[in-house]
Amino acid sequence: MTDLGSRKRSVLITGGAGFIGFNLAKRMLADGWQVTSVDGMTPYYDVTLKHRRHAMLAKSNSFKAHEIMLEDFDAMSQTFAEASPDVVVHLAAQAGVRYSLENPRAYIEANLIGTFNVMELVREHKPDHFLLASTSSVYGANPDMPFGENDRTDHPITLYAATKKATENMAHSYAHLWSLPTTAFRFFTVYGPWGRPDMALFKFVRAILNDEAIDVYGEGDMRRDFTYIDDLIESIVRLIDTPPVAGQPVVGAVDSLSPAAPHRVVNIGGGKPVGLLDFISVIERELGHQAKKNMLPMQPGDVRETYAKAELLQALTGYCPSTSVDEGIKAFVEWYLSYYHAP
Repeated sequence: MTDLGSRKRSVLITGGAGFIGFNLAKRMLADGWQVTSVDGMTPYYDVTLKHRRHAMLAKSNSFKAHEIMLEDFDAMSQTFAEASPDVVVHLAAQAGVRYSLENPRAYIEANLIGTFNVMELVREHKPDHFLLASTSSVYGANPDMPFGENDRTDHPITLYAATKKATENMAHSYAHLWSLPTTAFRFFTVYGPWGRPDMALFKFVRAILNDEAIDVYGEGDMRRDFTYIDDLIESIVRLIDTPPVAGQPVVGAVDSLSPAAPHRVVNIGGGKPVGLLDFISVIERELGHQAKKNMLPMQPGDVRETYAKAELLQALTGYCPSTSVDEGIKAFVEWYLSYYHAP
């Protein structure tokens, strides 16, 4: 455990130049942590955006950045030894549902081999808490809504979802074998300033400003539990100080605590799904432009609806995402116009 009287608490964040990792690192620096970021700077989307995120964080003397692929075990091992983290938050992954249809090998290498390397180093260094990112996509073809942490996740419909479910299972085995307090959180459609260019909000805003048509899949008949980035970060920060303890389930909710390990899965979502066309309407209002829409059928790997049961997150942390899409989209549009100097 950390001696708070002698040094700052230390966190190692994989994917620290990514959308979520950057925002988490920024918050933890503000909270007084020593932050180490590991990021491979892969070109899945504009690497300039990642470098600028790291550059902003580097203004703090409490921040160190390492450009390393998770698959490089020796470099990762050296970084862990230097950081001596009290907490590890594993966010790095090959993301994207549709890209997994085009480049499946990237998901095996980053999500499975990379996560295995991280877990081996967690086993060696034994931080107070290991947290890793999963996704609502693991619920796959499950038709029951809203999704609860103990619902079946046996039918993933993309390789991306399958690899993320595999990392949850891998983490459980390590938690059991090595008594490593572990929390896997399942994200639900995260959005906000500094977001990923491959995500719908980013693409919609860019296209509308350029007077280009947007692709609306499922004929617009889709609903998502949109989670604003600040709500997500607040949830993660609170979960960091709520490590699972074997045999001690939380009171006030149906817990996902393992019967065999200090391992828990937690949804991070507000449980208030919004229709895709309503989401687009808010973007149009904020930009003052009507979107040209290509109404298209569902794509392979997509589902009509996702939304979370949020009772466990609330019981553990006293917090639940609540930022409306009106507020969240307004904040994103303001950032986008400033960042890209758009009119």
